[in-house]
Amino acid sequence: MFTEKANKIFVEAIETYHIVDDVYQPFENKYDEKKDLLAHLLYRKCWIDTVQWHYEDIIRDPNIDPIAALDLKRKIDASNQDRTDMVEYIDGYFLNKYNDMPVKDNATINTESPAWGVDRLSILALKVYHMKEEATRENATEEHKAACQEKLNVLLEQQVDLSSAIDTLLSDIEKGDKYMKVYKQMKMYNDDELNPVLRSQK
Repeated sequence: MFTEKANKIFVEAIETYHIVDDVYQPFENKYDEKKDLLAHLLYRKCWIDTVQWHYEDIIRDPNIDPIAALDLKRKIDASNQDRTDMVEYIDGYFLNKYNDMPVKDNATINTESPAWGVDRLSILALKVYHMKEEATRENATEEHKAACQEKLNVLLEQQVDLSSAIDTLLSDIEKGDKYMKVYKQMKMYNDDELNPVLRSQK
């Protein structure tokens, strides 16, 4: 199943990041895009999500320097763009893979493309990792650990359900019961022609 591979790669990316646990550490993709393009894309996608997760932690520091916060906000914006780009690359992979698949006359479109499901699965892997940390944190109270374990159980159930839904979608596309239609994300606030503030600076 696709998600079995994806979830393993997400865990690998998250655990590798936390060896150094620094948002400024250099990135090195463990998967050669020529040998395994999908693994290459999935690893990169989860790494982006992991770095952004920690950006979001840092910027919530109530004592953060305003100038540092502004710089971090711009890093988060850039990370969001990278995240969106990676989703489109992953969808491009699936579009190419299923390009020649026959589509049934009664085939329907899904509410989201496969890669946006993968996006949620990657974020979910991060939630599982960090909730597991909280559920086992030695200096936390027993009440805190018990509450986090309950939340972890829900997240793990959600991970199973989402994985199943993504695998079913890909299977339906392969069988011609579903078809892919991907819309490029039109982020207006990053575009100096569409954002009136940026446009006025030209």
